[in-house]
Amino acid sequence: MILAISKASLFFGGRAIFNKIGFQINPGDRIGLVGRNGAGKSTLLKLIAGDYHLDSGTISKAKEVRVGFLRQDLKLDAKKSIVEIARGAFDELTKINSRIEEINRDFESRTDYESKSYNALIDELSELSERYGLLGGESIDANVELVLKGLGFTRQTFHNPLHTFSGGWQMRAELARLLLQKPELLLLDEPTNHLDIESIIWLEHHLSESKQTLIVVSHDCTFLDNVTTRTIEITLGKVHDFNVSYSRYVELRTDLREKQLATAKNQEKEIKQTEELIERFRAKASKASFAQSLIKKLDRLERIEVDKEDTSAMHFKFQPAPRSGKVVAKAENVRKSYGNNLVLNKVDLEIERGDRIAFVGQNGQGKSTLVKALLKEISAEGTLTLGHNILLGYFAQDQADELEGSLTALQTIEDAAPENMRKHARSLLGSFMFRGEDVEKKVKVLSGGERGRLALCKLLLKPINFLVMDEPTNHLDINSKGVLKKSLLTFDGTLLVVSHDREFLKGLVTKTVEFRDQRVKTLLGGIEYYLEQRKLKNMRAVEAKSAAVKKRKQGDKNKDLGYKERKQLEKDLRSLTRKLERIEEEIENLEVLIEDWDKKLADSSAYMELMKDPDFYPNYEKQKEELSSKMNIWEEIQIKKNHLEQLLPS
Repeated sequence: MILAISKASLFFGGRAIFNKIGFQINPGDRIGLVGRNGAGKSTLLKLIAGDYHLDSGTISKAKEVRVGFLRQDLKLDAKKSIVEIARGAFDELTKINSRIEEINRDFESRTDYESKSYNALIDELSELSERYGLLGGESIDANVELVLKGLGFTRQTFHNPLHTFSGGWQMRAELARLLLQKPELLLLDEPTNHLDIESIIWLEHHLSESKQTLIVVSHDCTFLDNVTTRTIEITLGKVHDFNVSYSRYVELRTDLREKQLATAKNQEKEIKQTEELIERFRAKASKASFAQSLIKKLDRLERIEVDKEDTSAMHFKFQPAPRSGKVVAKAENVRKSYGNNLVLNKVDLEIERGDRIAFVGQNGQGKSTLVKALLKEISAEGTLTLGHNILLGYFAQDQADELEGSLTALQTIEDAAPENMRKHARSLLGSFMFRGEDVEKKVKVLSGGERGRLALCKLLLKPINFLVMDEPTNHLDINSKGVLKKSLLTFDGTLLVVSHDREFLKGLVTKTVEFRDQRVKTLLGGIEYYLEQRKLKNMRAVEAKSAAVKKRKQGDKNKDLGYKERKQLEKDLRSLTRKLERIEEEIENLEVLIEDWDKKLADSSAYMELMKDPDFYPNYEKQKEELSSKMNIWEEIQIKKNHLEQLLPS
């Protein structure tokens, strides 16, 4: 047992955040903590970390359990460098190393080898050395670099002071420190909010490989599925515990509630029939004892309770999009730098009416910069134009933070609404879960999720035909994200989304623009196609590097290979190498062909020319399938080749 919570209750301002909840956390548990915004997820993490204290009940921790907590409100020394923050994980190692050196110096001057104190020092040294090795004392620098790079930092930025980075990058530095610290219980509060897709995938892999006990609050369904194996839902002050990952929990939760409803309905029917019998026989002396037995039966009956469900949700729909010109936005030879930092260089992009585009790529590669340049929020070199009759709707990355804090939610909408919409302000706010007195709340006291919903509400006040959304899901819970996605799927204008949320983008966009090395590349496919291509390319790069530096691990055992056996292995290896070279050449040719087609499809004039050929699209899809098939063959051959290389002695 790592930690146990029993009959725990916590009240804020008379409202029950938790009411007699209880559960146990065991070593190796990987828990996803889910629930609506404001349900108490972050509060529960703070209780476990010791920031808050219960009004009643207990929280019991196993002895010497170290808790690491990634908070949303960071408190770090801004003067320290990124690498200093990360190395802060090894404060314990520094103390252990100092004590080991102290004991070794003591040994040099002592000769009482048989004394109890001398043997006690030997035992202490043994324990400290074991602890030092367990915590990775021999590979601190390598581990620091591995984790920092995995989270997106470059070696050139390792020694830059923390205050020169945005809040999102500061959060990454603290996350790196916690991952390196390897606490027995790791608490992560929205760890993916400021990570790009590649860093999220790295973090998923890192956490999956780790044996740490983990509790993570996240609204990223894919991340939860890939990292957790147990789900605890907080709703209406209660917890529901399922020993499955998030997607399976959703299915089980629905099934359980349906069964509870059916069973409760049958029980109510039985109770009603029994009550009718009691009323019928109560007045009859001959049946009085029978009536009493029925009454006792009802008193003993354990009533089936149906789990209460928080059914509050946003519900809204975008207004029909007025028709725009064919070309919605265009960027030609765009260049943008911030001081000596070149972000975009020779960027060309055309967005046409009806496009549904995702901007993806590592943070700092220029996604938001190009958005702001297209919308004239910032200046940039090159040609940037919006098309004819464009009615823009823009949800900026910091949109929720830009709201005027002194205004109420109602005033915010009324001030932004056209005259004919102001009378509908309250009902519109109701669609975004602002009901009753909620509309009179000042913006400054709203939670991040509430401010996000209010910012979305403002988008509905005017007709839009070009909707640009920069990280719209950061402060939305899973249900609210689902509602937003459903609404966007019905939006009939042109959509551009900057997002790292794979589940949100899945099925929402049909084009993906990747930002890398100051350039952009358009892929005619959604996020699934993009991730598939990135995975295949990364796999090939890793395998090629691995093949170049890999050392045989089987040692002397391989030296016993017979002459004929070794010759056969060498022959098989040469055959596989030739096959690998052929398939790599075929893959390269296909990639060049498909990339050329993608460029032509992105160009309006070339696109029209291609469309004259009725066999083009079937052939295009066939070649993409062929590429995927050959990549699978390549992987199989590479695995066999690596296996033979391990069997052959040097």
